[in-house]
Amino acid sequence: MRVITGQAKGRRLKAPRGFTTRPTTDRVKESLFNILRDIPCRATVLDLFAGSGGLGIEALSRGAEKAVFVDQSSTSCQVITENLKTTGLLPKASVLKYEALKALELLSRQGWVFTLIFCDPPYLSGLAEAALQKVTSLKIVTDGAIFVTEHSRRETLPERIGGFVLVRREQYGETMMSFYAYQEEEQSCV
Repeated sequence: MRVITGQAKGRRLKAPRGFTTRPTTDRVKESLFNILRDIPCRATVLDLFAGSGGLGIEALSRGAEKAVFVDQSSTSCQVITENLKTTGLLPKASVLKYEALKALELLSRQGWVFTLIFCDPPYLSGLAEAALQKVTSLKIVTDGAIFVTEHSRRETLPERIGGFVLVRREQYGETMMSFYAYQEEEQSCV
């Protein structure tokens, strides 16, 4: 694994050992960021179920202003911190050792608002949809925010959750990437 482009281009990233994480391959990551194009620039990024932190680090390397990395594994959090140091991006990042859905509540209480969210939970866990619902209910995104989730092709996610609308799906073998865009729901006048 490596950083594909930007400030930290070419830097190698470590991955947590064992079978509890499934780092996004360079091929899938490159395709993902080709789809996002200029979105990471100046974004505030949330990397949920961060694992190695590869997606959030790539966004920072491409110009994101800041990123929060969330993983409940101590080992993953240590690896993310090492990767941030290696790439020189640690000053623009926060790493939280937290369960993802509880971290969303904490981030909401702290006043965080995100423009780009990556969500890469264990496959077939139902956590991608749960995270999308939680983000919607907490309103911790800006209008136009993008929520990208990596999941099994055997897992079907809804076309719409609250203000999030599915705008694109891409399949890479067993991996499916679903892209949601957020549009604030209009209030009706009575």
